[in-house]
Amino acid sequence: MDYSIVVDVFNEMEATSKRTELTDLIVRLLKSTPKELIDKVVYLMLGRLKPEYEGIELGIADKMALRALSISSGIDMKKVEEMYVRRGDIGEAAEEALSKRLQSVLFKDRLTVERVYSTLEKVAMLKGEGSQDVKIRYLCNLLNDAEPREGKYILKMVTAKLRLGIADYTLLDALAIAFTESKENREVLERAYNLTSDLGLVARVLVYGGLDAVKAIRMELFRPIRPMLAERVSSAEEALGRMGGRCAAEYKLDGERLQIHKHDDTVKIFSRRLEDITNHYPDAVDAIAGIRRARDLIVEGEAVAINQDTQEYLPFQELMHRRRKYGIEEAMKEYPITLNLFDILYIDGKECIDLPYMERRRILEDLISDVESSNSSSMVSIVPMLMVSDAKSIEDYMFKAINEGCEGLMLKDLNSPYRAGARGYAWIKLKREYRSELADTLDLVVVGAFHGRGRRTGRYGALLLASYNREDDTFYTVCKVGTGFTDEDLERFHTMLSPYILKHRHVRVNSRLDADVWFEPKIVIEVIASEITLSPLHTCALNVIREGNGLALRFPKFTGRIRDDKNAEDATSVDEIVSMYRRQLKVTRQVQSNEGSADRIE
Repeated sequence: MDYSIVVDVFNEMEATSKRTELTDLIVRLLKSTPKELIDKVVYLMLGRLKPEYEGIELGIADKMALRALSISSGIDMKKVEEMYVRRGDIGEAAEEALSKRLQSVLFKDRLTVERVYSTLEKVAMLKGEGSQDVKIRYLCNLLNDAEPREGKYILKMVTAKLRLGIADYTLLDALAIAFTESKENREVLERAYNLTSDLGLVARVLVYGGLDAVKAIRMELFRPIRPMLAERVSSAEEALGRMGGRCAAEYKLDGERLQIHKHDDTVKIFSRRLEDITNHYPDAVDAIAGIRRARDLIVEGEAVAINQDTQEYLPFQELMHRRRKYGIEEAMKEYPITLNLFDILYIDGKECIDLPYMERRRILEDLISDVESSNSSSMVSIVPMLMVSDAKSIEDYMFKAINEGCEGLMLKDLNSPYRAGARGYAWIKLKREYRSELADTLDLVVVGAFHGRGRRTGRYGALLLASYNREDDTFYTVCKVGTGFTDEDLERFHTMLSPYILKHRHVRVNSRLDADVWFEPKIVIEVIASEITLSPLHTCALNVIREGNGLALRFPKFTGRIRDDKNAEDATSVDEIVSMYRRQLKVTRQVQSNEGSADRIE
């Protein structure tokens, strides 16, 4: 398959800001792709070579890519860098430089998808001394045979700047349309994706075996499952109402959610975002490897930093000291953890995800009791849980959890299966800040920015934040935030967001405001606010409460916490913000009613 076919469609994708057009373009490309290349083309569309959990990175910095471009075009490095600065896009700089080659190439080898993909794989595998020169040589080999537009997307790909606006769910829609002729079949594909976290695999199984083969896909060890997610409600009464009057209340710990896979003594740990973070938790690896009762195991838990002297839980920020490349042994000693398991997904050949919560909990309790009886000082335990059937029991248990250093409670439906990748009311978050009438903590996605003035000249003065709506896979703006930032924060955001700058608003962002700079929805940050208000300027829950108005945060402030552990799609949802607004409205009316009664008494 000629690489130019892929490139032509990529070019059209970049030019569109309409989701339906984007989906149509993906369908067209998928239909024109040979079966044996379908997974590779899917990965290339997503700007990677393998599923994310494999952690394969090309490792090409802009400077190295420009050096390869200078060699291939014959243009002086300084002039190539000037093109990059003027264009502001490394792909466009490549297109310009290759269209002005100083030396003509008499004989060009065909540039195919197979060749581009295999070369990039070789580049990604190169490590160690002298690898940079070899990477440049491989890159030059591609650029020498590339047409200018092909070179544009090669450099975008290797520098991780291929931003086509394609989300996982958009691709699932396109796969369903292209190979089953019905978008309704996306549900089958989505289930397979949630169990494998590998869109390339799902595409390959679909084109070779059809829907029946996709339905037969099962979970496998060391291939992470997309985590089940929780909704939030405003009160214990509402949670009980959604769960039939009785549920399990678990401590909601302030740590890092882990998915742990074990086969004999081999253990791998994946983050909530499905990154392989095994190296950050060697103590957790040893602890899980020590579970002899199960040979094969997939469990979920929370790693929480603890005070070694008092065994008290410490805040999440303390745990983040573990996220380092070097000095892991020292970090283990400085920031010890406890591993608190709360679910089991697989044990010795048996899938547990379709079992009801109570059955999974029983299996997990049996497993952990075996660990505890063999080693009283084990760092592995099970998250505390209480069966509750009234609001007062929940309130009391919540108070106990908060006093022990937790964020709040997770309320769980006793009969619900584990719904991989799904968010719903089978799990409900109840945190202390949700109960405040004045301030809520929300995790929101940075989608745009506004240039700073005065002391903030040259940096971003405010960020445009959005909530996520899974129904249409779109981000809706909910506030501009410009307070709570230190000077260090402003510098950090300017650097952190630069790889995600776009020329126009992202196809999955719905905004009435026109930001100075637009970003790919990637970075999630935590904010607090005084209240949620109706707004004609923001699109979150537009027309849901009042025609022509959305919901916005009043006096939003950055808390200082960047949610590296969350994907953009894990951000606070539009539905959650609507629920919080209605709860706030109810409290306000009660206060007003009480004040009116007091006036009448006087």
